[in-house]
Amino acid sequence: MVLTTSSLFLHTLALVGIDHVFVNWGSDHPAMLEELERQRVTNGAHALTIVTSPNEMVALSAAQGYAQVTGKPAAVIVHVDVGTQALAGAIHNADRGRVPILIYAGASPFTSEGELQGSRNEWIHWMQDVHDQPAIVRQYMRYAAQIGSPASLPHHIRRALQIAMSEPKGPVYLWARRETMEQEIDSSILERPITLTKWPSVQPTALPTSVVRQVADALLGAKSPLLITSYLGRNHQAFPALVTLSRILALPVFLTCPSAINLPTSHPFLVGFSYLAAGTHTPLLKSADVVLIVDAEVAWIPMNKDKDGVYERPSDTARVYIIDSGDPLRRGIGMHHYEADLVCHADAAVALTQLREAIGTQPANEWSKRSERIQNIHHEWKARLNAAESFPIALSGSGSGRPAPYTTPQIVSTLRKAIRERGIARESMIVLNESISSYPLVWSHMQPEIAGEIVASGGSSLGWALGAGVGSVLGGRVAKKGEAGTGYELVTAIVGDGTFLFGVPASTFWMARRYQTPFLTIVLNNGGWKSPKLSMLGVHPMGHGSHAAGDQLTVGFGPDCPDYSQIAVAASNGWAWGRKISADLATEEKSAGVLLQETIAEAVRVVVEDQRCAVVDCVLENI
Repeated sequence: MVLTTSSLFLHTLALVGIDHVFVNWGSDHPAMLEELERQRVTNGAHALTIVTSPNEMVALSAAQGYAQVTGKPAAVIVHVDVGTQALAGAIHNADRGRVPILIYAGASPFTSEGELQGSRNEWIHWMQDVHDQPAIVRQYMRYAAQIGSPASLPHHIRRALQIAMSEPKGPVYLWARRETMEQEIDSSILERPITLTKWPSVQPTALPTSVVRQVADALLGAKSPLLITSYLGRNHQAFPALVTLSRILALPVFLTCPSAINLPTSHPFLVGFSYLAAGTHTPLLKSADVVLIVDAEVAWIPMNKDKDGVYERPSDTARVYIIDSGDPLRRGIGMHHYEADLVCHADAAVALTQLREAIGTQPANEWSKRSERIQNIHHEWKARLNAAESFPIALSGSGSGRPAPYTTPQIVSTLRKAIRERGIARESMIVLNESISSYPLVWSHMQPEIAGEIVASGGSSLGWALGAGVGSVLGGRVAKKGEAGTGYELVTAIVGDGTFLFGVPASTFWMARRYQTPFLTIVLNNGGWKSPKLSMLGVHPMGHGSHAAGDQLTVGFGPDCPDYSQIAVAASNGWAWGRKISADLATEEKSAGVLLQETIAEAVRVVVEDQRCAVVDCVLENI
């Protein structure tokens, strides 16, 4: 029996709590493949769950979805420099989303005349020998290191995981030459204890006592306080802390660029969502005298103005306090600054609990008056959401009497109602939101109520949701999610048509069938990339392109758009179910609303009962 450094690598992963490894094998992994087969022959099974991933970005996106659901890292194994490059934008998402993932890549052999086991024996070993392989990803990693010997391997893995699981959490990168991973080791090395017991992650930090008193007094004395957050709810303990603090202070909460559920939609002091397009911030920002920013990506855009030409930012006299759980100064961002009175590094759950305890039973300034005013704003916002979900019959430009194209609020609300009608509990479902230009609409119209009900990538590289669908199903089973503790009853990815293609559906839906990870995909199909068009209009609102169609602007996929649902069907060899639906298919006997309801209800049934993937390609107004 031959044991190698690769044997020790896989053995160590299993001992320190890694259970799923998303892999894309290459010429740097012979010893790993040999070790996996040795495990199968000797023990009847692998020590780890190996998930073959035909595309590296899908592998990392699946690992991210898994980690977001379980709260613990998965591992990803890729091939030398080219596999590291092929991780692509998923590296950005894991970094910006602060998701702990251990990435390993081999490297070309450093010997060429057979001096060592694993020496160069293929032409690609010369092509793939780059000067600084980890430089490809180093600026996105919390830690990057070379494994130079089996003696140091357990140390490197545990240090990597210790850093990955400490705030700001994020991906780590290990690499090794092929000869190192082929080196034979004595079996006694595998008998040594390897644990994380003495390798704890850094404990959550608290606010200094003086800061707690200063911020608590400011909130108590404020006439128009405002709290802004984006991802506070990633920490599920911070969710109830914010619910309580907001209620005792009548503190309005506005969510900018959210990537997690931070407050129940029904909370009376939630006043809306925004991805900070000009004119979409809450008017409360301009009138606020105290602004508390807790775990927010971007709280406001300084140059943005509302429809009246007034800047959407705090007044010069407002007091601004910033609290972030991992990186309040945004060291990984080139330019980032807000005029602030305090900038604090503290865990959101701990900090909000400290503030609540400091406030105690002291009455907030003008609590009753502010409570009534903010609740009215909340009710008006909810009324606008409800109105947007209706299905009025609107004539097309030809006057033919055809129904207007479907809208995102109609589609998302229909999905929400189908889930409720089926009796799926909130604890038994998760929505992966990568709808891009429809981001705020999905957050609003799904009407989430509990922590973890909807998540986003936390980054801006498109293509996360499909792979994350596979990872979320696997992670849900491991984390015993759902009322029955057997995993989610329904995982749903809501994507744009461009995002669907970025997600490499051929690889994703093959994986979904191979590993039996059924999930629902809703494609919001507007015929191309709407966001680049919106970006153009934001800079050149009256320019040549302002009246051009998407295809003319080269951001459209027409006139012959793909049938996205059938891509999934083909990739899974007929296992996935797919339908393309348009309001134009409505008849006198079956309205556009009924057609949508029936189609989405059947898609949910396919996933829940048949345990197959389902894709509904919903045609919107073309860009």
